[in-house]
This record gives sequence, structure tokens and C-alpha cells, in this order.
Amino acid sequence: MAEKTDPLVVTKSTGEKVTFSIGKLRSSLSKSGADEEQIQEVLQQLEPALYEGIPTRKIYKLAYGILKKISRPTAARYSLRQGIMELGPSGFPFEKFVAELLQAQGFQTEIGVFVDGHCVRHEIDVIASKDGQRIMIECKYHNLNHNKSDVKVPLYIHSRFKDVEKVWPSEKEYEIRFHQVWVMTNTRFTEDAIRYATCMHMHLVGWDYPAKGSIKDMVDSFELYPLTCLTTLSHTEKQKLLDRKVVLCKELLHNEALLRQVGIREQHLPSVLHEVAGLCGR
Repeated sequence: MAEKTDPLVVTKSTGEKVTFSIGKLRSSLSKSGADEEQIQEVLQQLEPALYEGIPTRKIYKLAYGILKKISRPTAARYSLRQGIMELGPSGFPFEKFVAELLQAQGFQTEIGVFVDGHCVRHEIDVIASKDGQRIMIECKYHNLNHNKSDVKVPLYIHSRFKDVEKVWPSEKEYEIRFHQVWVMTNTRFTEDAIRYATCMHMHLVGWDYPAKGSIKDMVDSFELYPLTCLTTLSHTEKQKLLDRKVVLCKELLHNEALLRQVGIREQHLPSVLHEVAGLCGR
């Protein structure tokens, strides 16, 4: 991509105007598995379509469309954030996705567990256990990138945690039920949310927060890509799999029968399985 005399100004989803960074786009493509030749191809095809004020969302769509023609597994990794957005509208797929990320790190998990608090009964999205520690995890799913979890989220969840943290066998004695409380979201947290959570010793995990151990880091480290990233499946086919409580690409590995059950045509199976294998490192 040729250097321009004047920096290109682009429009973020929030409406904010910022200078377009070729370096950030390069980095994003590289982290998705694109090699230098593929990156150059994307940049060269993308350049004629750029214009002053172009929405960053359109740049993503254009780059994604070019990548699909070059390498579908790379395009699928590039669309990870959008793929996670498509785990809705119900919360269960995202909760299962979070549980799978934790299981890959040695946690035992339970999803959608009801527990009695000191005052009222609560449904806990995910309970994770490891090394004698039990963690209460609340999942905040958003279907738009710019929707952030603000300070009201950790405030509310912390109050629920305090109600279920202890079990009281008697008025004077108690046992610890949960040792920690985490909040996990597919987008980001506001600064106030982070400040409050830090003060209250809550652990926050977002799309790219913290710097190490974010959702993006976990997915890339363990190759646990949601099936909604796949470029070879239609929206309807993806939804049919989600309805069967199938969330991850790895669940489709060597599972032609499941793909046939949701209506994947016989001649289309090889391309789907090839993309799945490319994402799962097989």
C-alpha cells in the first residue's frame, strides 16, 4: 500500500474520527495467520476502496472479503471478534464458550447453577473450580462492539457475590462457598468499571483485557475458535449447530454426521472440514 501525502482519517463505530493506521491493520492480519505475501495482497486490493471518513467497520469487511478469497482459515481467525458477537442472542452459547476457555486451563466448570444466597436465590452463569478454589463467574454478552460493560456491572455482580459468598450452617459459623468473583465480557469495560473491580478485588476479563489473559489471548493460545467464525457455513447452519449446544469449531472435527444433520450438502462437506481443520491446528 503506497504511503499517502496526507494521513487518511477514518470513522470508528463510536463516531470518533481517527487517523488510519496501516501498522495496526498489518498487525491484525499477521496475528490472524496471514503471511507477508498475503498481507501485501490484502493491502494492495484494499487501497483503491479507501476514502476520507470511511468507517472502520467497512475497512474490516473489505479486508475480510479479500482474505476469504486468499485463505478461509485466516479469514475465520480475522473475524474472531465478530464471530463471538454472533454467539447470541441467548446467553448460553457465550457461557459455554467461556466454560470451554476455562477448562482448557485446567478448571472444572458448571454452567447455569442455582444457589441459595443469604437473602435470595441466584443463577450463576459459570462456576469454575481449581486447586481448592471456587470461582463465581458472570458472563456479560454484547452483540455490538461499542457496547461496554460500565461500572454498574461490577457493582451489581459484587453485591450478588457477597450474598452467595458464604454458606451459613448456623448463625455464628459459616463456610466459604466462593473464593473469587470474575466478570467476563466479549467487549470492553469502562475505566470506572475497572477501577471499581480492582478496588473490590474482582477479576475482569474482556476482549483485550487484561494485557495478558484476555479472551482473545485465550482463544488464540488454545485454538478454541467459535464455529460462528467459519466462513464456509451460512448463518442458518451456524444457528442450527448453536441450537444443538455446539459452540466450538473443534466439536466439528471429524464429525461429518453432525454437519449432515444441520443440512450441509455432501459436496460442501470437504470445504467445511478443511476450514475447521485449519482453525484447530490439525
